[in-house]
Amino acid sequence: MSSSSTLERTINKVISQAEEDFITQIDSSYQQSLKNLEASRTKLEAEYNRILESARKQADNLKRQVVGSSRLAVRNKQLILIERAVNDTFEKAKTILASSNKENSYRILMTKILKDSVRMIDSEELIVESNKNDIKLIENAIADSFNANNKVKIKVSDRPINTIGGIRVKSADGSMTFDNTIDSRIERLKPLIRKNIAQMLRGDI
Repeated sequence: MSSSSTLERTINKVISQAEEDFITQIDSSYQQSLKNLEASRTKLEAEYNRILESARKQADNLKRQVVGSSRLAVRNKQLILIERAVNDTFEKAKTILASSNKENSYRILMTKILKDSVRMIDSEELIVESNKNDIKLIENAIADSFNANNKVKIKVSDRPINTIGGIRVKSADGSMTFDNTIDSRIERLKPLIRKNIAQMLRGDI
């Protein structure tokens, strides 16, 4: 056998072995790539699901915020309308009451207010304050309801107060005061009126 034939066989064998090694390496790399691709797909699917869940939660939170803000805005507008309605009603009532001091029903009311107020102040000397239009009416009510034998001495102040009606009574030493003006009585009624209106709007009444 010639040396050239031997050399050719050796070269072919080396080439064949190199091809087998190369194919093996390619196959190994391909299998590893498949594994990496599968792992990456699993991670991508998990990340995709995480992003979707996060977006859903954000959408739910945003929806709750929008609904909550809308309800709060509606409630605030409702409260404003209630307050406006109450104030308008009381202003009209004040106007009517301010023009009714000549009526007999008003004189009866003033006598009752005077008696109730005197009972509230535990003092033997009292000062009664009223607006300028009611001073004479108060003096007559005192003369009719509290005679000279009564233990309580009542003086009508010559300094009128700014009120649509009613009186303010205080002890002579100024330590106790009871505001029984129509203005203050109206203010004390406002919370109850607001509550009733709100309940009516909600259908509770």
